[in-house]
Amino acid sequence: MAGRGPWISCSGMSFPATRLRRLRRTGALRGLVRETDLSVDHLVYPLFVTHGQDRREPVASMPGIERLTISHLAEEAGQIAQLGVPAVLLFGIPADKDTAASGAYDDEGIVQLAVRALKQAQPDLTVITDVCLCEYTSHGHCGVVRDDGEVDNDVTLELLAKTAISHAAAGADAVAPSDMMDGRVGAIRAQLDSEGHSEVPILAYSAKFASAFYGPFREAAESTPEFGDRRGYQMDPANGREAVREAKIDVAEGADMVMVKPALPYLDVIRRVREEVDVPVAAYNVSGEYAALKAAAANGWLDERGAVLESLTAIRRAGADVIVTYHAKDVARWLQD
Repeated sequence: MAGRGPWISCSGMSFPATRLRRLRRTGALRGLVRETDLSVDHLVYPLFVTHGQDRREPVASMPGIERLTISHLAEEAGQIAQLGVPAVLLFGIPADKDTAASGAYDDEGIVQLAVRALKQAQPDLTVITDVCLCEYTSHGHCGVVRDDGEVDNDVTLELLAKTAISHAAAGADAVAPSDMMDGRVGAIRAQLDSEGHSEVPILAYSAKFASAFYGPFREAAESTPEFGDRRGYQMDPANGREAVREAKIDVAEGADMVMVKPALPYLDVIRRVREEVDVPVAAYNVSGEYAALKAAAANGWLDERGAVLESLTAIRRAGADVIVTYHAKDVARWLQD
């Protein structure tokens, strides 16, 4: 073998080392054998809609992201549709909050009005609504809080189901419960079916971890808890098997899709969930992940385009069929280049 270059051994056989590099030599060859694709069709863009008139409020910790009043939704929806992003995930910030989260299920609430505006402006844009109470409660927790400070699971289920019904009635294409109450998928599915909305799918936040990566979102959605934290109902970041159990339970209760949130610190969980369920798997590339890359790019420490595309490809490679990401509009532009 002298004069033929370095050799490697594999399964008892020897091959020239260059064999591993031949298909990497040109861009065309790399594209031909690429195992994981990333396209705009995989992306969902989060939107924050707020009360008031004619305002676009930048979120300081999330460069490029704004809270929009309904008057600006048509413009934003048009831009999203023009870029080819197929879906949005809608979060509402109401004018008033109370302990019963009444703004969440008000038929004339901020999200309900926004859904109607979006569907009128862009009928083909898929509108998914976040179903949770944290933006609407005066204390910032995701459910009704009892006198002892604990979130009342079963009372909260009733309000979540009412919220999902109001979203569906407004025209939402899918509802996405993110509260992590036990049994909420079953309660919402039963209510949707009984009130004539059996065609509306549920995207369940099945494995939502009590993560340190939510800070910028809580600024954007004005949903930071006034006391305590959410560790009593969101998942412990140390638990992977539990995430699989949660996903399986949600599918059994009627979830049409399941989600892992956050994405990048939980690629192993995305993979495990993908292997264990037969429904589509979504991953939420959350605000802290977005803010970290934006800050690094702004300081010249990373190439933003390269880092974002690599990150989202990794989420796809882990098994996500759908990626909710604040990078969606930028990625759509980059993929068109």
